[in-house]
Amino acid sequence: MGAAPWAAALRRAAPALGLFAAARLGGLLVLVAAAHHRGILPRARLATAWDADWYARIAAHGYGRTLFWPDGAVQSDLAFFPLYPGLIRAVTTVLPVTGGTAGLLVSWTAAVAAACGIYLLGERLYGRRVGTVLVLLWGLLPHSVVLTMAYTEPVMTAFAAWSLWAAVTRRWVWAGSLALLAGLSRPNAVAVAAAVVAAAGWELWRGGWRARRPWAGALLAPLGWCGYVLWVGAREGDVFGGYFAVQAGWTSRFDFGAGSLAFVKRLTRVPYDLGFPMAALITGVFVVLFALYVLDRPSLPLAVYSAVLVLIAVGGAGYFESKPRFLLPAFPLLLPVALALTRARPRAAVAVTVALAGLSFGYGAYLLTLATMAL
Repeated sequence: MGAAPWAAALRRAAPALGLFAAARLGGLLVLVAAAHHRGILPRARLATAWDADWYARIAAHGYGRTLFWPDGAVQSDLAFFPLYPGLIRAVTTVLPVTGGTAGLLVSWTAAVAAACGIYLLGERLYGRRVGTVLVLLWGLLPHSVVLTMAYTEPVMTAFAAWSLWAAVTRRWVWAGSLALLAGLSRPNAVAVAAAVVAAAGWELWRGGWRARRPWAGALLAPLGWCGYVLWVGAREGDVFGGYFAVQAGWTSRFDFGAGSLAFVKRLTRVPYDLGFPMAALITGVFVVLFALYVLDRPSLPLAVYSAVLVLIAVGGAGYFESKPRFLLPAFPLLLPVALALTRARPRAAVAVTVALAGLSFGYGAYLLTLATMAL
């Protein structure tokens, strides 16, 4: 695209971006009110809570922090991928702000970039109305408060959305390069690489194996994720298993859903904080949405991307309460709902949107002011 097409695309995306900003600002205002009522500093929860503190420490001091707990758990900061703390470090180098504030600036900017990419994907596949509604739904997910925190999901989603858009439009070098950057942001960003490799492979299968750009995209896509995993492995003395040993120290491992199933069974017998049954409900809804999405014969890269994200979330053990956050980048699964809303009567669509907004704002405030579990 030249300058004029990009400007036109941004103008078309403006209503979607405005609705997204309004959704997140509304959630932020409710959070601030709830935090004030509870005597909590909202900035502290947004900028330094849980993983945000780990990222800020990596940005300031580099890797090397390990916590040893009485139960035998060993938590190393090597579990956190390097792109986000690198961006925080870059912002604090340029601006006189703390690491927490820099993290918020990075996340908020990335969330807007992600919303723009999501809109353009929805517009290309289904038209402007669907693209706009898709962005609004993403901003109104029950756990979308994460998009206003100093967390990595907005950064990953931004690179994922634009990489998928590049794959759909057959810009293979861009798709691979953006997938490489996404792979440096989060563990489950391997889904972006898988999507680009699958799409490039299909392009080569259909058009012949001599095309250079699909090969370039496919080769670039996994380099970020694989590079970091192998670097951690080499640092830990086990090139291929070291990173996964680090994750195991955080109780995170892939067991094909056995841990998730066992936890759901415990939920039926033991009382837990609201966040745990909500995590089970949200994860179940995303699984249903994935089934509906696949039945609609979706675009190959979006289908592969969504499938890998769902597989990692459902098949992974540990931190059950975080599964909705792991699925936050799975925006293509909202397409069946976006399509249904654009076809519904205006009153019904407005009622559903208002209900989603109420749930998103209220639950987001609960997560950061009342819930005791980590996000």
